[in-house]
Amino acid sequence: MLLFGPYTWLILLVFLATMLIQGWLKSTYAKYGRVPNSRGLSGAETAREILDRYGLANVQVEPIRGVLTDHYDPRGKVVRLSEGNYSSNSLAALAVAAHEVGHALQDAENYVPMRVRSQLVPAAQIGSNFGPWLFIIGLMMHLTGLATIGLYLFGAAALFQLVTLPVEFNASARALANLKKFNLLSAAELPAARQVLTVAALTYVAALAMSVVYILQYAAILGMGRDD
Repeated sequence: MLLFGPYTWLILLVFLATMLIQGWLKSTYAKYGRVPNSRGLSGAETAREILDRYGLANVQVEPIRGVLTDHYDPRGKVVRLSEGNYSSNSLAALAVAAHEVGHALQDAENYVPMRVRSQLVPAAQIGSNFGPWLFIIGLMMHLTGLATIGLYLFGAAALFQLVTLPVEFNASARALANLKKFNLLSAAELPAARQVLTVAALTYVAALAMSVVYILQYAAILGMGRDD
């Protein structure tokens, strides 16, 4: 029943779409990861430039191992760029760096969706790690209450993904605006940065869609079990 429910076809469709988006992101990132920007700036220099323009000298920019491991740490006030993007002068690197700085700007401005997302982190971690397992165990042992708890926990993880969308889209909008405002990319280069950030944002949309269809599947299965 867990594998085949009324929403199985939708799960397969969303899974296929997710794979296509992931492939699109990799190809787009690889394409513009080979195109240098006209000013020769690195990702690290771009991040530092935008931060300084906003008076955020307290926010550090550091390299971190891995590919696309870029993120902003609000606790340490650090923009961490993957080693490739940190030193690269590619259009993709500048787009990613400006995006992560966008999160630092959100933090500095007390951007409400970001604050809400931070509050949801514990529930999301518990929900994603234990929700599905509690649901499965509850079904197998005919413990409807336990399965219901698992479903609600998984829903908390989906809520976190939902709140993440405005946070990510806003950071990308800030990135493009700042790249243009401070002449870090030319008018001819901005469409490439926009494409990189748009495809990256779609991965969050796909993740939320996958969670939603799983919740629908679990809820339908739980309802079928109750009818039995």
